[in-house]
Amino acid sequence: MAVLERARTHRSSSAQGAGLALALTATVVWSGNFVIARALHDTVPPVQTAFWRWVIALLAVAPFTLPQVRRQWPAVRRHLGYLAAAALLGVALFNTLIYQAGRSTSATNMAMIAAASPMLIALFDLVGRRRGTAAEPLGRRRIAGMVLALAGVLTLVGNGSPTAILHLDFAAGDLWMLAATAAFAGYSALLRRRPDGIGQLAFLFTTFALGAAMLLPVYGVSLAVEGGFTPTAGTVGPLLYIGVLSSAVAFFTWNKAIALVGAARAGVVYYLQPVCVALLSAAVLGESIGTVQAVCTALIVAGVALGAAGGRR
Repeated sequence: MAVLERARTHRSSSAQGAGLALALTATVVWSGNFVIARALHDTVPPVQTAFWRWVIALLAVAPFTLPQVRRQWPAVRRHLGYLAAAALLGVALFNTLIYQAGRSTSATNMAMIAAASPMLIALFDLVGRRRGTAAEPLGRRRIAGMVLALAGVLTLVGNGSPTAILHLDFAAGDLWMLAATAAFAGYSALLRRRPDGIGQLAFLFTTFALGAAMLLPVYGVSLAVEGGFTPTAGTVGPLLYIGVLSSAVAFFTWNKAIALVGAARAGVVYYLQPVCVALLSAAVLGESIGTVQAVCTALIVAGVALGAAGGRR
């Protein structure tokens, strides 16, 4: 019995470690999405960016996902309402709102606001659980880690003062990003309710397809009102990044992470988003990282480590 118990503990620890690594992978890849959203704001309209992102993502995942979709088609049809809700929040709304936000706010601001996602993910996960099932407990260490990481984010936004955010005048882009953050949190909470008859690959393909279909009429309106964009290396390259890496790869790893460790714990790792964006901006754009940024980075990393280590009660 002791041997079996040790084996189960080892498997559980391995799954927890793999889940946190997958959540970190998605977070790092998604960080480039904020930089691209800002880089394309003058060349590609937001809705068109989102639409072509999901068309490219569909082409990227189709060879791997279609066999499972065919096998599980009865379950897909049976749970079409759930899949449509997930596609609306995580595919159609979340990323379109990010690209809209990129028109009037910086990549750093978007990442800072996105850091509020773990709080909303934990809240939505608690509220949205099925009746008769227990909500995923946060635990004291996880709550402490979330608070510590949030203090680092607020201090970073406030340029050294964690209370300065209370006096900030949010731009329109910041408000769009707040809406995107709420959509992502709702999507992450929904992932915990994925029906047993629908596999990970079938879920990806159907939500990508439904989200692209939702964007299609809005895409047509955008073409008529704003016109199209010129395909160049400066537009096609970023679209390939967000279509293949930020969509196909990052969504798969994030969804798998939530299946392994839960929405709340994966959400704590998402606090590293501002840190990743700051490092990426420094590497790509040559922006310097000052003392305040370094201290806040340490707070966020410490909070993530503490929150990720907090076990279930």
